[in-house]
Amino acid sequence: MRLKWLGHSAVLLTGTKRVMIDPFLTGNPVVKVEPEEREGLDYIAVTHDHRDHLGDAEVLAKANTCPVVAVDDLAVSLQKRGVEGIGMNIGGRVGLNGVSFTMVQAVHSSSLGVPAGFIVEMDGIRVYHAGDTALFSEMSLIGERYRPTVLLLPIDGRYNMDVIDAVRAVELIKPSLAIPFHYNTWPSVAADPWEFKRLAEGISPVTVLSPGEEIVL
Repeated sequence: MRLKWLGHSAVLLTGTKRVMIDPFLTGNPVVKVEPEEREGLDYIAVTHDHRDHLGDAEVLAKANTCPVVAVDDLAVSLQKRGVEGIGMNIGGRVGLNGVSFTMVQAVHSSSLGVPAGFIVEMDGIRVYHAGDTALFSEMSLIGERYRPTVLLLPIDGRYNMDVIDAVRAVELIKPSLAIPFHYNTWPSVAADPWEFKRLAEGISPVTVLSPGEEIVL
């Protein structure tokens, strides 16, 4: 599987299927996405109904004729707008042609429904996309239960946990690899990913990506 950070919280997973998570592309000042990466999507997952996460989900879903996996309230809203919305809720799991989406807790807010994170499993790799969230103690249970290969977590410290809390999240979850995101999109979410790497690297390996950069898992 290849994992590409598009910027902010937008991530593209490419394996036997192509999955885009939180596709905030239009209006994103740091996003790096090639035109062909907007095509051939099999699934879109949205962690919560804020504009910088829902983003282009409706447009991309219609262009690719692919479903959007989201909390049920948001999925129903998308269905009313002509999108195939696949609804679920915290603790639920949906298997779709070799890709599984497990929805886990996030501590944040949402315009519609509740905020969430996703454990996306494909080709034997488990990616934990934390969405927008504060630090919470149940992260240890998520780590124990799902043993994520990769943890993507916010570090901005204004709308989510800061670098210090994100390091504590790595301690609780114990991923094989941690990647910070949701920072430096605007001045209001400025954070230092290299400080996060310095502090967390003794717990789990850390990779700092630039928008548009990818790794092979």
